Amino acid sequence: MSVNPMAYEAQFFGFTPQTCMLRVYLAFQDYLFEIMQVVESVILRKLEGFPGGCEISASQVRECTEKFLIFVKEHFEKLFNKMEEVLLQLVFKIPENVLLPEDKAHEQYSYSKEEFQALQDEINQLQQQYRAEVAAGEALRAELEEQKVVEAELKKTLQLFDGLESICRVHGTGNFKESFAFLTQNVKKLQDVLKDVEEKSKKLKVHDELM
Repeated sequence: MSVNPMAYEAQFFGFTPQTCMLRVYLAFQDYLFEIMQVVESVILRKLEGFPGGCEISASQVRECTEKFLIFVKEHFEKLFNKMEEVLLQLVFKIPENVLLPEDKAHEQYSYSKEEFQALQDEINQLQQQYRAEVAAGEALRAELEEQKVVEAELKKTLQLFDGLESICRVHGTGNFKESFAFLTQNVKKLQDVLKDVEEKSKKLKVHDELM
């Protein structure tokens, strides 16, 4: 069988010429085996019909049939190789000057190796630019998210100062320095109360354990 891939012919026919020849080869072989079986059965039937019987046994007939099959196969291989060569060169072969319809665009818009390489380099450059723009866009989106978080924290801080200012006004302290001192004093009082509560809680716990 031929080892030439014949890819262009396969594109046109939809199958490789070698595959077609292989199927023909297998079909011939199957047909040859069937013929030999029929010939063997006919010979055995004829021998059984001889008057007085026959000294030729079925095993001898099988041996002769196999030898004849080998002889026929050898000649068939030689003939098929010649037939395959002729078919692949004269029937399945697409001439080099013939272009398939789907490849007409290559003839109309043909490029040299250097031009193709230049286009390839330009494509690679555009891909790199695209990746850089995508990365920059992601970085901007991340920065915007961070700005939103900072803006939310600033709003909370402003609301806290607004609340502190309102509290200071309620207690009659309009100056921020005085307000801050007032708040510090109240926080100290709260810390003292909390400490006193914790100490009393510990004493009660110890008392309960002793009881």
